[in-house]
Amino acid sequence: MLIKVANKISPVLQALWCALLYFIMEAICRHSVAAAWEYMTTKPLVFLYNTAFIFTTMLICYLSRRRVFWRVCISTLWLLLAVINGVLLLNRVTPFTGPDIKNLTDGLAIAKKYLPPWGVTLCYVILIAIAVFLLIVLIIAPKYKGKMRYRINIPAVLICAALFVLFTNVALKQRILSNYFGNIAFAYEDYGYPYCLVTTIFNTGISQPSGYSAKQIQEIQNSERNLPETTDEEKLPNIIFLQLESFFDPTLVNYLDISEDPIPYFRKLMKEYSSGYFKVPSVGAGTANTEFETITGMSLHYFGPGEYPYKSILQETTCESAPYVLKNLGYTAFAIHNNEANFYSRKRVFPRLGFDYFVSEEYMVRENEQNPLGWVKDEVLTEEILKCLNSTESSDYIYTISVQGHGDYPTEPVLEDPEITVSGSATFEQDCKWEYYVNQIHEMDDFVKELTEALSEYPEDVVLVMYGDHLPTMGLTVEDMKNRYLFQTQYVMWDNFGMDRKEENLASYQMAAEVMDRIGIHEGNIFKYHQARRSTKNYQVDLESLQYDLLYGKRYSYGGDNPFKKTKMKMGIYDLTLDSISMGSASQLSYYIRGTNFTPSSEVKLNGEWYDTVYVNPTTLIISGTELQDFDRLTVCQRSNSSTRKALSKSYDRTCYALMDDNPWKVAAPTEE
Repeated sequence: MLIKVANKISPVLQALWCALLYFIMEAICRHSVAAAWEYMTTKPLVFLYNTAFIFTTMLICYLSRRRVFWRVCISTLWLLLAVINGVLLLNRVTPFTGPDIKNLTDGLAIAKKYLPPWGVTLCYVILIAIAVFLLIVLIIAPKYKGKMRYRINIPAVLICAALFVLFTNVALKQRILSNYFGNIAFAYEDYGYPYCLVTTIFNTGISQPSGYSAKQIQEIQNSERNLPETTDEEKLPNIIFLQLESFFDPTLVNYLDISEDPIPYFRKLMKEYSSGYFKVPSVGAGTANTEFETITGMSLHYFGPGEYPYKSILQETTCESAPYVLKNLGYTAFAIHNNEANFYSRKRVFPRLGFDYFVSEEYMVRENEQNPLGWVKDEVLTEEILKCLNSTESSDYIYTISVQGHGDYPTEPVLEDPEITVSGSATFEQDCKWEYYVNQIHEMDDFVKELTEALSEYPEDVVLVMYGDHLPTMGLTVEDMKNRYLFQTQYVMWDNFGMDRKEENLASYQMAAEVMDRIGIHEGNIFKYHQARRSTKNYQVDLESLQYDLLYGKRYSYGGDNPFKKTKMKMGIYDLTLDSISMGSASQLSYYIRGTNFTPSSEVKLNGEWYDTVYVNPTTLIISGTELQDFDRLTVCQRSNSSTRKALSKSYDRTCYALMDDNPWKVAAPTEE
């Protein structure tokens, strides 16, 4: 009798279960039942929408007699996705998104990256337990005994799905939901996990704009004909972009009381050189997207909500960019980042943006140069920039990405005697965050001073563009800001050859075109477009069509083909060398490996197996605990600082032979890892 009643009201019971299931999911994702309750009570329409979404995915059970099994199976899937997101948010700011789905096919790659070895083992155990559980449910769960009325059930399911699509459109029009995520982490909190996850899976790339055709692209290109020819100067200025992590003017926050100006030098530069506000595509996170806009000249506004092109389209194809365009004029393109090479997939993406060299943290000597959170301080970048400039005789394009200002900022004091003190926040914990952050950007300001002083003495012309990639992750609102805007930082265009000063607000996707225009370069489809069409009628409409054509369309701009080939990018500027090996301590079986260009990320492989390595200095490594034999094969290569710990580039092999000072090696050719 109870089963018959339950079957009759099963849609109601299923809806109630979906609401409870969704509440549990948000509690897992937010790491708090109280936070999930606050979300449900303050955003009831969003909560209802996501409940309806889960309910819609369960409608498949009405097309099978195994209704219980399918409800359990779908519920388990949603819970598993919530657990994955909850675990990720314990280790990073960015939630689980569509591009992360690809990792699920890589043998628990996500677990291996974010969990210790015992955690990975536990994941395998849990997955096996889930599989066994679902098998048991499949065997013992009762089947629906009533008549299967497919003529009614199938149309009913389709109608419910159609109503949900209509509900989605209404929610977007009424701004209950949004399809633009300025900060993907905040979007997940505001619009719910199911909606945001599915949006990042299916709403990606640039949709074909209305009116897109060869004729439209030709008209866009014709509108650029008023530009002058590129300068014929033999030696063009070096161009350096310096993207400063989470850097902005904290005196713009109206509730903060700061003991002294944390960025006096940057403020001085703003008064003396071209400067203004710098519109960026994200808030609190999204470094790679500001980076994408400044390198390519493309606006993220036309991509999917919360999309990172580094994790989507640039995994598959090359893209017109400043490096490709400038290399045609004789430039050499460098990327520098004082963080691991694999962060945001940069090692994989940069060759598709035309870079010739990538100097990551693993290729830097960085002794005792980390801040309290473990991020490498930006002061190491001055030497790396000068190395790039000095390594060529050509003009150089150097894109530098800093990391010192990165969060997550501490909620308790970690600086023993902070140079600058901060108060005024709503809580002590928030004051601690601001105080830590302000002292970090104060050190970054000192680095900017050191860099410009070094470049002012450089014998070649240099343009240096400096800007913050986004506001820090501090939960700022529009009401908190004196300038009443969250999607902007500030920039300075410094130079050492006397360019005229301009005060102008720019978007990050306009900056490269502006720099090129200032030094007489008018090349590249997207950069010429900005130079010719900025502030003209249909500027944004035609920009969307041009971006679509260059990346997703038929490439009418290039005559139908993609002219940009993936570069054979070199990691680091200078090769390692292995010169000799000598016995250190006979009792401890230690050996000194001598060579050049070693860093703390240099590691030895002995006969194909990684071996514990001690970094001494750029010319010396030490291994110990085993006796080397003739014909042992010893390898040194730069190993990734990411959790994958993979080799980053070719290794340098030598075969041990007659281990004596006068004949320490039988040389073998380097091999590719």
